[in-house]
Amino acid sequence: MKIIGVSAYYHDSAAALLIDGTLVAAAQEERFTRLKHDASFPENAIRFLLEHQGIELIDIDYLVFYDKPLVKFERLLETYLSYAPKGLRSFLASMPVWLKEKLFLKQQLKKEFSKLSGLKHNDLPPLMFTEHHQSHAASAFFPSPFQRSAVLCVDGVGEWVTTSVWLGDGNRLDPIWEIHFPHSLGLLYSAFTYYAGFRVNSGEYKLMGLAPYGEPRYVKQIYEHLIDVKPDGSFRLNMDYFNYTTGLTMTNAKFNQLFEGLPRAPESPISQKEMDLACSIQLVIEEVILRITSHIKEQLDVDHLCMAGGVALNCVTNGMLLRENLFKEIWIQPAAGDAGGAVGAAFSLWHEYLDNPRATGFPGKDKMRGARLGPSFGTTEISRALDGMGAVYQVMDDEDLMPTLARLLDEGHVLGRFQGKMEFGPRALGGRSIVADPRCSKMQSILNLKIKYRESFRPFAPSVKAEESSKWFDLHVHSPYMLLVAQIIKEKQIPMTNGDKKEIGFNKLKLVRSLLPAVTHVDYSARVQTVSQETDPKYWSLLDHFHRRTGCPVLINTSFNVRGEPIVCTPEDAYACFMGTEMDFLVIENFLLEKKLQPAPQPAKVWKEKFKLD
Repeated sequence: MKIIGVSAYYHDSAAALLIDGTLVAAAQEERFTRLKHDASFPENAIRFLLEHQGIELIDIDYLVFYDKPLVKFERLLETYLSYAPKGLRSFLASMPVWLKEKLFLKQQLKKEFSKLSGLKHNDLPPLMFTEHHQSHAASAFFPSPFQRSAVLCVDGVGEWVTTSVWLGDGNRLDPIWEIHFPHSLGLLYSAFTYYAGFRVNSGEYKLMGLAPYGEPRYVKQIYEHLIDVKPDGSFRLNMDYFNYTTGLTMTNAKFNQLFEGLPRAPESPISQKEMDLACSIQLVIEEVILRITSHIKEQLDVDHLCMAGGVALNCVTNGMLLRENLFKEIWIQPAAGDAGGAVGAAFSLWHEYLDNPRATGFPGKDKMRGARLGPSFGTTEISRALDGMGAVYQVMDDEDLMPTLARLLDEGHVLGRFQGKMEFGPRALGGRSIVADPRCSKMQSILNLKIKYRESFRPFAPSVKAEESSKWFDLHVHSPYMLLVAQIIKEKQIPMTNGDKKEIGFNKLKLVRSLLPAVTHVDYSARVQTVSQETDPKYWSLLDHFHRRTGCPVLINTSFNVRGEPIVCTPEDAYACFMGTEMDFLVIENFLLEKKLQPAPQPAKVWKEKFKLD
């Protein structure tokens, strides 16, 4: 039986394919259209799924969408009525889209599927709908390695729900309790993202990265004015300070007054105030999540926790939960945002609607296939693409390639790495990555300013051989999806002098804090990816060769793209990004390219014209 799950029309559209309950492929639409967070119908992603299996849409048994648009429309109408006459401008702006397309989404989806396949509406596979948080919960629990688990979903908002708790047991998900719009941790965090001058639904991770530069001096104001939190973690926001229910912005004049100023203008200098705001709201989110999970543990008496929803991508919070040891194990859906809703919708239909049991016999292993679920390219396709662009390359076998790459990295070169299936979700995990030497104190600045063309404060993540991770990081579990933050162990840290401790703001950037300065954030933390030989033998081999050469089993791993660009998908995307930056080498499978040998060796630097700033 074949099921295609789809998420679309909000942000991060995606499609996923289940065959007899096994997730075989998934991809986000942005990777094909090159429009970051593309919300359009995922036509290209669906085509990939079908081509991946050599089938057509008529061979699919069910199509399932990740939320219920009529319920969402009900929430919009009730919200506008509750706040009337406020919000008239926002109401008039949103209603034409709803009345033209979203309200009749079932017909719109059938129209798109018909256009894609050539099938008439009546000949399409049955089209089903799950609820938004049900999709999140299913994406967290059903692919997890647990047979019984609590499930926590926290995001901006689905139809009505913003926070939900479930009990997963076998092939069932039972809702336990939920919190409704407008009270939302995701939207609270997005409000601060907006106020700090970053783009909502895109810049939240920047706020998280900015937090360690600040001090939590606004925590008291947040608790006194913005959010009321109960001991069990349930909460309510004071909507007097927010504008997202009725307006076109996240915050209002009263919010500005509370924090003594207008929102920071995008791309303007970042001040200590933004750093302190980021630190404060990060701490509040962590405290609320800790209360919720402590209550879940007591209420449900379970050993395991699964998480999804956009807030589950806050890896600092995830690391805090891990250190608290409330649960024996935590598993987080790697595509925790809306893209993962496509996976969850398909799993929900397979297990809950069709009542199929979950597969057993894979203890400790999840069903996400390392998130390597996207397109891959063979030798013929790659050579045709490179020849078509006039690229100069050499082909090497693995025995020669891996030590060569390790040498290049040891010499300080920056390498674009394109290998195997493209990752599903927001993190590059070695398949579409830029890698470099983490021992170089200047590498963080080089990568930010010359390769990624992004803000200098943003940290980079390390990939480490799984068996070596505890020798470098205070982490004793696997973290294959780069969703946990851990401290550099004391033995690898470089203590700060009294003078160092007095540095504030971005002055902290210049301090060398560990033997891995390029991946050590200013609070001695790192967002760790563990790489096992079993699940990703080629990436592990590169790390192993670098380890044998240098004594360091760690590489910098950042996504293969520039600021505002989706992660590269095809060899053509990789070559264009390589040529448009100051990257030194590119390896596509076993094809090695050196920048200075290319026909146009100077970077074009046209990324600002091609991609909107995130």
